[in-house]
Amino acid sequence: MKNLYLISFYVLFIFFSTLRAQEQKPNVVLFLVDDMGWQDTSVPFWTEETAFNKRYHTPNMERLANKGTKFTQAYATPICSPSRVSILTGANAARHRVTNWTLNKNESKDAADEHLEFPQWNMNGISNSEDVPNSFVANTLPQILQQNGYHTIHAGKAHLGAKNTPGQDPLHLGFDVNIAGHAAGAPESFLGTENFGNGKAGKSEWAVPGLEKYHGKDIFLTEAITREALLSLDKVAGKKPFFLHMSHYAVHAPIMADERFYQKYLDSGLDKTEAKYASMVEGMDKSLGDIMDYLEENNLEENTIILFMSDNGGLSAHARGGEPHTHNAPLNSGKGSAYEGGIRVPMLVYWPKKIKPASSIDDYVIIEDFFPSILEMTKSHIPALKQKVDGQSFVSLMEENNQSLNQRPLFWHYPNKWGGSGPGIAPFSSVRKGDYKLIYYHKDRRFELFNIRKDIGETTNISETHTKKTKELATILSSYLESVDAQMPLDKRTKKKVELPIKIFK
Repeated sequence: MKNLYLISFYVLFIFFSTLRAQEQKPNVVLFLVDDMGWQDTSVPFWTEETAFNKRYHTPNMERLANKGTKFTQAYATPICSPSRVSILTGANAARHRVTNWTLNKNESKDAADEHLEFPQWNMNGISNSEDVPNSFVANTLPQILQQNGYHTIHAGKAHLGAKNTPGQDPLHLGFDVNIAGHAAGAPESFLGTENFGNGKAGKSEWAVPGLEKYHGKDIFLTEAITREALLSLDKVAGKKPFFLHMSHYAVHAPIMADERFYQKYLDSGLDKTEAKYASMVEGMDKSLGDIMDYLEENNLEENTIILFMSDNGGLSAHARGGEPHTHNAPLNSGKGSAYEGGIRVPMLVYWPKKIKPASSIDDYVIIEDFFPSILEMTKSHIPALKQKVDGQSFVSLMEENNQSLNQRPLFWHYPNKWGGSGPGIAPFSSVRKGDYKLIYYHKDRRFELFNIRKDIGETTNISETHTKKTKELATILSSYLESVDAQMPLDKRTKKKVELPIKIFK
């Protein structure tokens, strides 16, 4: 009888231990890079390896791709703040209206335009209070994860809310820890020897906060933030599930040499600016490797999901070496543009025991898809949300490792004017459905239609020869913009709002 009791006890012990293991929530690392182009890596995201893939050295991205899956058609918005708000809320930029980059309270960063007056957008970013004007109030991803038992850590660039508003501090948006995040979207300096910009006269709003222990030291910002993120994990890893929002300032301007990697790129024949940029890319990749090493060394790898993404296409309009608008080839243009170079980005996902290693997904996804996907992957209870979610989970794509032949439309809306200039860099609304992408430019009501599968470089505008497809996509785009009450610019010449694209056909 005693043996029977012992056997029963062990059976129950094993049963409940197994159940507990099954219910153990996965850790999540969301590794977000700033301004990283689709080609800024040795991992090819196209059907062939390109000269840019051979230029950059990103062994840890290769390592992650071999362990997980790569998305070859992942999209963000053309500018940083809209993408960051979409990740945290699941809402498309047309809905959340943080359509341009944020900094000062109630201050639009739209450049002046001769013909268009830009609408009042949510220039204060995300807020946790209904009392903050020009802001988007939502249940954020970290807030929901926090409510589901997660310890939430923000490390690096925030750029989620304007100065002197709640959203400037990630601690107000559901994070338990904030490392170096504030209102600004770029650092005054990446160098510890320059105190990351602290102490420079007239530059305080760009100085990176909270890393005083590294001031005066020969350390690059990417490395300092990574070290602090890992120290923060030390306090909670293995005790509680964590969500690490590893959000680097790199590879955003100012383009500065990470001396650990700079010389090798000079020796390869790159000019100084491009060698500096490549060194920043490799420094970012080292950070990814350091985090992956940490997970392995602490027996966390098999229960940690890693998602890698960039917030917009690679910078190419200015500040780079070589010929402008060519740094994302074969994609056209770069950051700020309606073209693929401005919105198509590298994306990798590692989900242990759930996805086939070294796999590839060619179906398209967009940045607001991260919100529902992470909540599904973590099996989180979702409360009644203040916002409507536009994103669609990509979990089924990964679990089945199968193309969905998804024909849902993806939308972009930028009724603003960025500081740069170049191909496709203008106020626009756009839709992609299947192989076709339609761009509607607000200033002259002009259409461009491309078959992305056949013409990835968007070299041939087929809107006039494919009028039926142009009108079909204009109808879909107009219906969506109308459904979210999207704001349109005012045409100074007519004193009227820019028409929805379908109105051009009437």
